Amino acid sequence: MKTAIYIRVSTSKQDLKNQENQLKKHCLDKGYEIIHTFLDVVSGKEKSRPAFDQMYYYARKRLFDHVLFWDLSRFSRAGTLYTLQKLKELENLGISWESHQESYFNSAGEFKDVVLSIMSTLAKIERDKISQRTKAGLYDEHGNLKDGVGKRGKDKRNRKSRSDRGLKRGVLNKDEFIRKMKRKLII
Repeated sequence: MKTAIYIRVSTSKQDLKNQENQLKKHCLDKGYEIIHTFLDVVSGKEKSRPAFDQMYYYARKRLFDHVLFWDLSRFSRAGTLYTLQKLKELENLGISWESHQESYFNSAGEFKDVVLSIMSTLAKIERDKISQRTKAGLYDEHGNLKDGVGKRGKDKRNRKSRSDRGLKRGVLNKDEFIRKMKRKLII
């Protein structure tokens, strides 16, 4: 099965290799052919992520027939509706998907959408909790911002220049991707 792997971490301080190694091993064990690994370093709440968007661009061209990701929270933390829409979009294209850590999705049958709704809601709630804890850590016991901390924390760089806005190594331009596919003799 021609498989695209999708990997996401929220910040550049997190390591992609753990997910990548285990997902590649999973593909090897199942006999999946890895077409490309799409890597994002960006919050899962973002609806537009460079590698995620590119994966869907190539999905619409049907350059692979399966998507593997670590777990639903790594795929998306953008809420129930968005997550269900993106997974349904894959299914409508004839592309199956698989969560490495949540194999019960494969056996949920008619309740798959219910289970997905609950899990994507939990992922969004966890994202909100992380955000609240992070924001709370910026203030002292009197409710004032700690010394040297801006409203967004210690990172005062322009948001567009931050490294967590997308990982370029996981994104190929159209010509590079097509060349790679031709080398693998899949198109």
